[in-house]
Amino acid sequence: MTSKALDSFLNENIADLKERGLYNEIDPVEGPNGPEIKIGGRTLINLSSNNYLGLATDERLKKVAKQAVDSHGVGAGAVRTINGTLDLHLELEKRLAAFKGTEAVISYQSGFNCNMAAISAVMDKHDAILSDELNHASIIDGCRLSKAKIIRFNHSDMEDLRQKAKETAESGQYKKIMVITDGVFSMDGDIAKLPEIVEIAEEFDLITYVDDAHGSGVLGKGAGTVKHFGLQDKVDFQMGTLSKAIGVIGGYVAGKANLIDWLKVHSRPFLFSTAVSPADAAASAKAIDILMESNELNEKLWENGNYLKAGLKQLGFDIGNSETPITPCIIGDENATQAFSKRLNEEGVYAKSIVFPTVPRGTGRVRNMPTAAHTKEMLDKAISIYEKVGKELGLI
Repeated sequence: MTSKALDSFLNENIADLKERGLYNEIDPVEGPNGPEIKIGGRTLINLSSNNYLGLATDERLKKVAKQAVDSHGVGAGAVRTINGTLDLHLELEKRLAAFKGTEAVISYQSGFNCNMAAISAVMDKHDAILSDELNHASIIDGCRLSKAKIIRFNHSDMEDLRQKAKETAESGQYKKIMVITDGVFSMDGDIAKLPEIVEIAEEFDLITYVDDAHGSGVLGKGAGTVKHFGLQDKVDFQMGTLSKAIGVIGGYVAGKANLIDWLKVHSRPFLFSTAVSPADAAASAKAIDILMESNELNEKLWENGNYLKAGLKQLGFDIGNSETPITPCIIGDENATQAFSKRLNEEGVYAKSIVFPTVPRGTGRVRNMPTAAHTKEMLDKAISIYEKVGKELGLI
């Protein structure tokens, strides 16, 4: 017999989420996640993927992944510290270090794992963390796990950061202080003010941590936000994922050799979770090779991003202050946002609604992510559907 208290809790809260437009419907994709996807037997223009460069379906990655299965099997077979570290993992980390311009790299099973692992491996209850208020959920959870004092500063507000850094440093209460920020903020597409953050960090001896999940492959000709600003020697932690622009799965932290050595002996996901599969490691390494050899995919991503952004802005949609190909259409009301996304879907565009708790209440939006794999014809069709639905619902 199941718990009545649990059933009551679940049923009441799920009903409440549905009533407020906060319930998330999950749509299974039938086939590859490319510029177009098939859902429920229908082909839709896909504007909700993080597959920025189209590498998730790239034939070159598929080829090396298949070869890795034949040579190394389908699983790593153990955690990294026992005998789950394959030569493929070491090769991936070597290439990532060259790509990011750091002494060394440690790879993990996901980007979320990176933040859970790295923050808590270095920070503890005797320390403090200055965290941008719009940082990703994995940063928030990683900070909580560390048990350090968490001090939020207003989003990209350098005066607020400087004041709080000064107060925290001069209090004498903490052994170490970290400042942590996303490189690119995934829901708005704006870029962290890294030069100013680094300047403040140097003034108050702060540890610097940049989560570049949405910057790698996008900024700095693909090498990321830190490279974009030329600050490779000034940032202690460069965290990134292998599941967005890289097109596979996994994550990594890049930094000095002594930091990576410490994470290998002290970060719990590395110590207690089986390593990523041989196919994933090989495919990720191939993706890094492609990005280091050519800027073609990166340039196409920006071309498509600017094209879609201009088209939606001309129609009168509020696209916020995005500085990257990420293009939100900010609607505001959660129910209206859900209705807008549903009608886009019905007309042939898959653009997922994003509402609380992913974004603050009253800032619901449809987040558009054009990729290097989209054609102009696809984007033109999407823009025309946005115009039709926007006028129909009185949004433009």
